[in-house]
Amino acid sequence: MKKHIIFLLSIILLTSCINDTESFKPQTEEDIIKYIEANDLNANRSNTGLYYVISKEGSGARPNNNSNVTVAYKGYFLDGKTFDESNSEGISFGLNQVILGWTEGITYFKEGGEGKLLVPYNLGYGLNGRPGIPGGAVLIFDIKLISVN
Repeated sequence: MKKHIIFLLSIILLTSCINDTESFKPQTEEDIIKYIEANDLNANRSNTGLYYVISKEGSGARPNNNSNVTVAYKGYFLDGKTFDESNSEGISFGLNQVILGWTEGITYFKEGGEGKLLVPYNLGYGLNGRPGIPGGAVLIFDIKLISVN
């Protein structure tokens, strides 16, 4: 009897996982455009599908995709839920060591510049995601480029 109950519970658990996978729907460029319109953003689109907003131009150096930079940021989803955030001093990293959306997007800013990156899933964590970030998610980052190191 115990074996039958465990078997039945296993089938229910596996079936519920399959249903979650079937209902999975990646977010699209249309979702990004709706967010831009709803938030009255003046966003630019790159050839890769990355959207970016420069709200403060900055006056310092502009990094290239191999630069090491210090950035203060807040990362969140289209629904506004925050998934990651630095402190005001920011973090330092090489632009060749991060998601493609950052490698490209940070190069649109000058030191002291601020704005947003709206990163489609193919320039973020793809269809597989990572812990805390579902696959297919559009990622939004409030960015402040503190320095090009």
